[in-house]
Amino acid sequence: MTPVSVSIPKRLSLRARIVTGAAAVALVGAGTFGAVSATAAPAPSAAKPAAAPAAAPATDTKNLTHTTHLTLAAATKAAQAALDAAAKAGQKVSVAVVDRNGTTLVQLRGDGAGPQSYESAAKKAFTAVSWNAPTSELVKRLDQAPTLKDIPGTLFLAGGAPVRSQDAPIAGIGVAGAPSGAADEQFAQAGAQALGE
Repeated sequence: MTPVSVSIPKRLSLRARIVTGAAAVALVGAGTFGAVSATAAPAPSAAKPAAAPAAAPATDTKNLTHTTHLTLAAATKAAQAALDAAAKAGQKVSVAVVDRNGTTLVQLRGDGAGPQSYESAAKKAFTAVSWNAPTSELVKRLDQAPTLKDIPGTLFLAGGAPVRSQDAPIAGIGVAGAPSGAADEQFAQAGAQALGE
């Protein structure tokens, strides 16, 4: 790089000399920066080609299992159908739809539904999918196995219905808040029927 020299005449005022000196420093700095940045980037022809990604190891399919899960759109449709059936009957309920693993996909609390209904609906849905049976049938099992009710996350009250595909559970619908478990379960079944169940 060629050195840059700037001569400042002695007749300039102090202010003019400071401004001129600052401009000279800026000019030298810009030249240095340009030289550095021009040499910092490699030439396009010197760029190395990207390495090909390593091939993923083949997976042995005998170590895999496939499950069917309800889509979010279908879960929403089922929850709304259950809520609509309850509203048509003049009941204020909460509805929950869980997937095959018991994870909540959709939960709706109807206008005016009691505060306990929200959690109860989720537990009924979880219980129905866990045992692939309506919760009204599961209540009858408590006579032979009373400790079933101690399993965390379950609620052995009528109001839960499983959703099946090829007789395997893929989801559960729980409804809570109606004056009876039978009514809750009727609304849960309406949700399942909206999916062709």
